[in-house]
Amino acid sequence: MPCVDTTQLLKGVLDLAVLAVLRDEDGYGYDILRRLRAAGLQEVGDASVYGTLRRLYANGFLNTYVVPSDEGPHRKYYALNAAGRAELERNGKTWRAFASIMDDLTRERGTA
Repeated sequence: MPCVDTTQLLKGVLDLAVLAVLRDEDGYGYDILRRLRAAGLQEVGDASVYGTLRRLYANGFLNTYVVPSDEGPHRKYYALNAAGRAELERNGKTWRAFASIMDDLTRERGTA
């Protein structure tokens, strides 16, 4: 069993990942889930993404709108708003700083 459980890591960064996925294009729940998985986050669960979307919306980082569908139920789309873009920028900086520290700590050092 690996020392680092990627599902635990994912819980800590899922908000940031969802905001990043919505940066350039609005999306509905399943579409956002598909885009996260296509980016390499295969472990992300459906319920986690939908819960994250609800929480980000409740915190004022996303707007929503409904698009009718001829093939089934209407789809609720999520869009990043100004507060969400600011949160993405803030958390992105924090993530990059943290990732840099972890990269430095875990990089193999040359032996003298």
